[in-house]
Amino acid sequence: MTSTDTATHTPARISPRDTARLVAQVIAPTLAAGAVVRRRAGMALAERFEADRRATDLLTGLRDTHGPGPLRLDVAGRHFAVVLDAGDASRVLDGTPDPYSPSTREKRAALEQFQPHGVLVSRGAERDTRRAFNEAVLEYGHRTHSLAPRMVRTVREEAGKLLGATTAGNGEIDWRAFSTAWDRTARRLVLGDTGRDDTGLTAMLGRLRSAANWSGAAPRRTALRGRFERRLRAHLDRAEPGSLAAALAATPAGPGTDPAGQVPHWLFAFDAAGIAAYRTLALLSTHAAQEAQVRNELAVTDLTGPRLLPYTRACVLESVRLWPTTPFLLRESVRETDWGGDALPAGTEFLVYAPLFHRDASLPYSDRFTPEIWLDGTAQDTEALVPFSAGPGRCPGEDLVLLVTSTMLAALLERHTYLPERPGRLRPDRPLPRTLDHFALRFAALPHRG
Repeated sequence: MTSTDTATHTPARISPRDTARLVAQVIAPTLAAGAVVRRRAGMALAERFEADRRATDLLTGLRDTHGPGPLRLDVAGRHFAVVLDAGDASRVLDGTPDPYSPSTREKRAALEQFQPHGVLVSRGAERDTRRAFNEAVLEYGHRTHSLAPRMVRTVREEAGKLLGATTAGNGEIDWRAFSTAWDRTARRLVLGDTGRDDTGLTAMLGRLRSAANWSGAAPRRTALRGRFERRLRAHLDRAEPGSLAAALAATPAGPGTDPAGQVPHWLFAFDAAGIAAYRTLALLSTHAAQEAQVRNELAVTDLTGPRLLPYTRACVLESVRLWPTTPFLLRESVRETDWGGDALPAGTEFLVYAPLFHRDASLPYSDRFTPEIWLDGTAQDTEALVPFSAGPGRCPGEDLVLLVTSTMLAALLERHTYLPERPGRLRPDRPLPRTLDHFALRFAALPHRG
């Protein structure tokens, strides 16, 4: 049965040559950089060769040639549709999970390595139950989580230890130091203080995610996943007060929810949040006007408590607009859908490439750091700005992530100034690069004299 929803734009089938170009310039670089866990070498090459600029230029050129409708292509016996229009992207994302399911074949093959019962790889009633459970524990739609006081203390403690180690050493912060502190923070928030130093758990999850990068091409690492799950459940069984593990234990779960099975994705998502926070620090270290705005906000805020910090949050959102931590948003049609009179078969995978819309040349702020758009209604009124996805599949941890990242940035900036190793890369008088390798970012941390 054909879906009754309508679309303005009719899909266009592209040639084998254009299909090869799209795979080589859009899909392959994203996979090489790491779809589930970022690869250091892949990110370095992506920045060096401006992978995202090449990808957006190609897609813009194909849109000029074929029109704004989705590009139809067949690869390895699969049907794909690359969305080129913001309205069409909204239609797909708003149509989650029926007829456009987030549980695509490729996503299942990848994420089942470490979260076989996660909401992103679930469908039907199980998906509904698991989504509702995630929303309840993460308090989706509430800008301040009920555990915020404890979370703020935890983030500030770990930021202080990071800065203490930095000033005791060479005075520099690189990605390794930041991510180590961030991982400790994430484990404490999710598992409680007893999980702080369980680097083995994070390492096991990292190996499973590395296997997931290969999607269905990698064998299932069932023995490793079993060890990871047993170790994780030992932490969750403690349900340490003040942690998300305690909130999970206190939240009613329907049949088939598998509460513990939702937690690997939370730990996975914190990694992307850390990348966003680190890139935001890079932007603020090179944009004096926006840094001053953040410092003005911090000066009038009691940072020991859970405060919203709207401008600092907007800076994080803007960082994710500029460099989406999830470049491709994937949906798979569960039945045949009608697109401008053209029927796309069930099982068609729709690809929404966020950089195409986030950096659209028609946006006056396309390549500039403009946090204000998240405060004055501009971003909300612009279709397909989707830093945390959109529609019913929007990230249920968005508010929690913004709380944690803005608190970390506030703690780092409260008494320190950061000088980047390569400031010219992010100069405010130049268009910002479409690709930014977070592994290569390094800062000198100096006491702030404001």
